[in-house]
Amino acid sequence: MRFTILTVLLLLVAFNVIIGVLWAPVWWFLLLSITLLIFGLYDAFQNKHAILKNFPLIGRVRWTVEGLRPYIQQYIIETDTGGAPISRMFRSIVYQRAKNSRETVPFGTQLDTYKDGYEWIGHSLYAREVDDMDEDPRITVGGPHCKKPYRASILNISAMSFGSLSKNAILALNKGAAKGGFYHNTGEGGLTPYHLENGGDIVWQIGTGYFGCRTKDGGFDADLFQDKANLESVKMIEIKLSQGAKPGHGGILPAYKNTQEIAEIRGVEPGTQVDSPPRHKAFSTPLEMIDFITQLRELSNFKPIGIKLALGRKSEFIAMCKAMVEKGVTPDFITVDGGEGGTGAAPLEYSNSIGFPLREALAFVDDCLTGFGLRDKIKIIASGKIITAFQLAKNLSLGADICNSARGMMLALGCVQSLSCNTNRCPTGVATQDPKLAKGLNVEDKYERVYRFHKKTVLALMDILSSTGHISTTELNRTHIFRRVSQCHVARYDEIFPLVKAGSFLTDEVPDRFKLHLQEANAKSFMPCSLLAEIEKETKAVS
Repeated sequence: MRFTILTVLLLLVAFNVIIGVLWAPVWWFLLLSITLLIFGLYDAFQNKHAILKNFPLIGRVRWTVEGLRPYIQQYIIETDTGGAPISRMFRSIVYQRAKNSRETVPFGTQLDTYKDGYEWIGHSLYAREVDDMDEDPRITVGGPHCKKPYRASILNISAMSFGSLSKNAILALNKGAAKGGFYHNTGEGGLTPYHLENGGDIVWQIGTGYFGCRTKDGGFDADLFQDKANLESVKMIEIKLSQGAKPGHGGILPAYKNTQEIAEIRGVEPGTQVDSPPRHKAFSTPLEMIDFITQLRELSNFKPIGIKLALGRKSEFIAMCKAMVEKGVTPDFITVDGGEGGTGAAPLEYSNSIGFPLREALAFVDDCLTGFGLRDKIKIIASGKIITAFQLAKNLSLGADICNSARGMMLALGCVQSLSCNTNRCPTGVATQDPKLAKGLNVEDKYERVYRFHKKTVLALMDILSSTGHISTTELNRTHIFRRVSQCHVARYDEIFPLVKAGSFLTDEVPDRFKLHLQEANAKSFMPCSLLAEIEKETKAVS
């Protein structure tokens, strides 16, 4: 029975040959039958695919359906609360705000408010008038060593490189940022002409590949950095230590995306896969990292300098804090990237199972800075699947001063979550270097969408804030957010993530949950003290 279709095709071909002699119009059917027969015979005699060999021609239906599966899932089967990594409900609110469409919903929430993990913000009977709220709240970034502090928006464009995104996507994002007065993080791919063309505020990210300030052997070039860091559009510099989607892995630029133009911008060979190293060459210890921050601050004429990291070993971050205390020098900001962060290409295991999720990481970083008495000198920026105003409110309540969004801004550009970022075949021209596809993204139309999404999301945040009875985002704290921990228990964030006393890590009042990590942390090494001692012991034994 497995070869029934081949038998039928053979009979059809024979029938058409006989009938076709008398009746010419059936020749097109004969041609189709012969074509299918050739494919069927090829399938039957090939040895690469067992399904095709056992079920000639019919087996090809499997690949066809499999190829259509994502589209069937997204457009026919998916519910409003379903869909990953961003649900249709959240994608829709981005589209509605970006297009200036109706953004209200009818008939109540579709979320199960009695499900474990459901979260909400507590409102106040002393709510404020929305008209009393600041439509454009700002946070000043710049510690005691900064001479050019920057007034940042509450919501900004997270790190996405040119190379991962198309030229038109970068132009539209930056023009939207220029109109809305929020910053645009370059990502580790380097500062490009497209980041500068429209005059939007820039946070220049320096990754382990040092793209844009790179020596021929892949090290840090201070002169190249100084030239670009002092450009007017560059408002802050961010040293990328790791990112949430693939912490400890380094960035990946596939060879087919590494065009001549990108290679020139990054200082690499075109047409080759570019893997950023998993760690920096310019420093190897927390103390050396602080020295590097000082060097960049001086080279940039004292602009805000920060670091970006996904939390891994807790002792490593505490080691950084110890180095800050020892040196008396701090970064101006720390960007905390959650393990749920997105990227154009990453191994499955890294995306799924490495790095702390944003909420836990954010609370830990905030607590450590508070415990070491450093919190007032450093602003915290949260990044990781932040789309809606409530997600902004949650992260601001937990300890963030500012939030970044990458996928939200991509959706505002017109991204349809086709999950083809790593194929160079993005249908909307957002995440591709194919000029034909990128051309479909109209900069003049899309920058307005980015601007509107930002503006309306910030307004929605201030609307939520007014309901809590507060007037400034700085008034949000862990007492405002509630989570259904179980069917029998609801807890506030300050119960789930207990606050620490300012400066307590410098005394004997260290909470028990931090003691082990404090003991392991050493300002002279990112490695835990116990592991470092073992390595030193082995080194001495060998020598």
